[in-house]
Amino acid sequence: MTTWQLTYQLPNDFETNSLRNLLEQQWLLPHRIVHFLRLRQDVMVNQNYLPMNFMVKATDKISMRFLASDFRTSESRYLMDNSRVIKILFENENLLVVNKPAGIKTHPNQPFETGTLLNFVAGYLAKSRAAPYMVHRIDQQTSGAVIVAKNPIVVPILDRLISSKQIARSYVAWVSGVFDQDAGKIELPIGYDPADKRKRKVAGVKAQSALTMYQVLKQTGDRTLVRLELATGRTHQLRVHLAAIGHPIIGDPLYSMAGNEKMLLHAAELKLIVPFEQTKIKIYAPEPPYFNNL
Repeated sequence: MTTWQLTYQLPNDFETNSLRNLLEQQWLLPHRIVHFLRLRQDVMVNQNYLPMNFMVKATDKISMRFLASDFRTSESRYLMDNSRVIKILFENENLLVVNKPAGIKTHPNQPFETGTLLNFVAGYLAKSRAAPYMVHRIDQQTSGAVIVAKNPIVVPILDRLISSKQIARSYVAWVSGVFDQDAGKIELPIGYDPADKRKRKVAGVKAQSALTMYQVLKQTGDRTLVRLELATGRTHQLRVHLAAIGHPIIGDPLYSMAGNEKMLLHAAELKLIVPFEQTKIKIYAPEPPYFNNL
């Protein structure tokens, strides 16, 4: 049976807290998994099993052993593909952040499919006997920073950090037209487009609220470079919102008439809280060479 062992020493400035609060409130492990750790006595403080109400303090060493049965998705089934080298922006024992090129999917949709980001990451991780687990995705034609977990332990932690906006992503895009104001927000509900199953549309079928913030960075003729931040994460949100206000992303094959070989949307910056270490870091994904050729 596959197992994962993690050990962390609490930092010198750690404020004394109960072991349970450390695991659930600070490290964000799901209550269900903490329950399994307790039942099996698979969480140790300084190599000793202690009750969950034990007060842990600075410099204590916390060791945890996880089993595959602890997780709803414990096995990574992505086939290895070594045909492409992916740029690694950050990596530690639990996760990596990669700079996805435009034109490749984040993950496969068919059982034996290769050629996607997670297939390439599987090939990269094979030498270290780790495997990729999907945390979030970006569109096939979008480039930029993507988080990939290296074990199932951090997937629910990262999910909670993303949903609570503690992990934030910023995009840059070249769009058509000139904005009337340098910054603003787009708050329009997004649903399915009944005329095209590939697309979404404002006020479409089963529409959900969606909010995007934008800031103008540069203008070149009738084209504008904008910085974008998502307050919600609807499918195609940036693409639909910008098209809806008359500023479609250049090169967008679904929502823009402004042709370009590549869609000029890039996930440029990622503010990440590193699980267990709880350090805050900012990761920049360099823009592809074609991005500023306008």
